[in-house]
Amino acid sequence: MILQPRDVGWIEVICGPMFSGKTEELIRRLKRASYARQSVQIFKPAIDDRYDESAIVSHSQISLPSVAVKNLDELRQALDPQVDVVGIDEVQFFDERVIDFCEELADGGRRVVVAGLDQDYRGQPFGPMPGLLSVAEYITKLMSICMRCGNPAHRSYRLSEDPQQVLVGTAQQYEARCRRCFTEGYPSQSAAASQPAESQRMEPRGRR
Repeated sequence: MILQPRDVGWIEVICGPMFSGKTEELIRRLKRASYARQSVQIFKPAIDDRYDESAIVSHSQISLPSVAVKNLDELRQALDPQVDVVGIDEVQFFDERVIDFCEELADGGRRVVVAGLDQDYRGQPFGPMPGLLSVAEYITKLMSICMRCGNPAHRSYRLSEDPQQVLVGTAQQYEARCRRCFTEGYPSQSAAASQPAESQRMEPRGRR
């Protein structure tokens, strides 16, 4: 249970591997905010059109209407200046300016709830997630179940050999794996980690 402050804004980050229930948890929190008669606005990157072009949809097919944006500038333009709660799904696909943006919203008194992968398919920090984790008041790291051995899983293993960092996929492209099974999947984990990631982030990078 989150002890929520009053009359101030804050940032919540929901992270973990694929199939850990991040979007489902995001939806749960945003629904509760709506039940409390708070105004809620939800965003997602337009490149994530796996289940729906606009709604955020969990792997278990729970959904909420959202605004699909191509980049952070579009998000700013679509933002209601009077909204109480802002939700962003798949936040790892935005460039690092999203860190300052979330802080700006929180400093302005809004509750900001974001969800995303904290590691990419190589087990490396994903985009702006490290920065978001460092400034968030609340962090929830979810685990999945290893699809190889059944142990708790915290990494997303890519089944294809596509080297680009951003590859939106489903169970046909990824498996959740524990540390051991993830490492065994790559003959040399160090080699996998050093693969060039052709970043296809939605904006040129901002700060580091």
